[in-house]
Amino acid sequence: MSIWTMDCKIPERESLMGNIETDTVVIGAGLAGILIAKLLKDKGTDVVVVEADRIAGGNTVGTTGKITLQHNLIYADMIKTLGKDKARQYADANKAAIRKYAELVQGIDCDYHTCPAYVYTLRDPDVLRRECEAALELGIDAAVTRETELPFEVKGALKYEGQARFHPLKFIKEISKDLTIYEKTQADTVVNGAVNTTGGKIKAKHVVIATHYPFINAPGYYFIRMHQDRTYMLALQNATKMDGMYIDADEGGYTFRGQGEILLFGGEGHRTGRNNLGGRYERLANAARQYYPNSNEIARWSAQDCVTQDNIPFIGRYSMLTPDMYVATGFRKWGITSSMVAAIVISSMIAGEELPYSEVFNPARFDFGSSKRGLAKDVKQIAKGFALRVAPADEDNPEIIPKGSAAIVEIDGKKRGLYKDDNGTIHTVSVRCPHLGCQLSWNPDERTWDCPCHGSRFTYDGKRIDGPAEENNISRKTSFTGKSNESTPRIKPEDGKERTLQQ
Repeated sequence: MSIWTMDCKIPERESLMGNIETDTVVIGAGLAGILIAKLLKDKGTDVVVVEADRIAGGNTVGTTGKITLQHNLIYADMIKTLGKDKARQYADANKAAIRKYAELVQGIDCDYHTCPAYVYTLRDPDVLRRECEAALELGIDAAVTRETELPFEVKGALKYEGQARFHPLKFIKEISKDLTIYEKTQADTVVNGAVNTTGGKIKAKHVVIATHYPFINAPGYYFIRMHQDRTYMLALQNATKMDGMYIDADEGGYTFRGQGEILLFGGEGHRTGRNNLGGRYERLANAARQYYPNSNEIARWSAQDCVTQDNIPFIGRYSMLTPDMYVATGFRKWGITSSMVAAIVISSMIAGEELPYSEVFNPARFDFGSSKRGLAKDVKQIAKGFALRVAPADEDNPEIIPKGSAAIVEIDGKKRGLYKDDNGTIHTVSVRCPHLGCQLSWNPDERTWDCPCHGSRFTYDGKRIDGPAEENNISRKTSFTGKSNESTPRIKPEDGKERTLQQ
């Protein structure tokens, strides 16, 4: 449970019951979808939002709530690979997003606070100086310093003035009050401007896919142009009161951000589906005790981020073949600011307004120079995910799996994912991801089955958590052969009926 859910509950909305018509339908009621709908309504557009679960109940609830154009070290590389014009577009779009937040929070009690943002290093300060020069070229108020609020000395920190932080759920609760939103209404397909949902059909002139990860594979083919990462967070009491927001420029470092008297402390990131050994929360908690020995943990959670191969979001028309369908995805770790950028760009496109910075986010782009590093990594990871399907199972005897653990076993010639809960009940799933068939991997930190190819995630008993998969992943046929003894664990497959291994 994230810290945001501890003091803010958003009222539930009804599900869609029947067919309706609207000008624009937004699929997904996370921050991006809510902001897109808000800005469209402010322009006089009739707009409806549909959400498969709850408003802000997905990845939005895992955010750190940073409103910033400081997206780690990006501007020097962007100028080098894309040129100064597109780098300026990116910076200007995020400046506009920060200004729009400052406008919208007026009169809303959402802990909004203007503060600086820092990217620091314990290694090479030269990278900060290069980034500072690039930022200044783009009109960003930046400076290199060694003065920070961190619990250790740094070689340098690049400081961006005029950034902000807030409570995302309190903000969403207020700005969504006047929007037409249907919860527990999952969109299945989009055909000729009609969105087919579990509650009925919505006919619309414009369709916006704001589901974090696009669920429509073709056209667009976003599953071969992005991957997903996970990051872990702790909320600490009695740590330190921190005004600024901090992120390490070096891989494997930590992020820090104050929230009143609470400190948000995060790190231990990895590609989704690549956490077989676990221990992320424990290592993070150990670091917290080292830096803040008098602190105590009050919450822990994780977040998932879509990452494009050039690290720039996809915001705009879904594909050249779908001129009236739009997408907002690939925000990396900067979903707060990028959600507002998406709202500004997409609402303006639907309204027929010209924007000076939509080109850099165009989903149809492909620049080999800026994408080749990410492309090579993605291809390699996807190949590994498919290769696992021919690898041998982890175990051949479900009885030896310890309680609270999981393994992939071969049953009746097929691989199955087995998790034995703390009571000894075994829950079984298919290890084949229903999205495109990669083999799932167990995440012991969160007790989930994760896809290493495209980032879909499932509970230990196969219920979908994150896309792009759109369905559950529960094994439908389960039979076991085991030795008869009193310690034989029970099986709990899809039908919910408990049975022993012999059954």
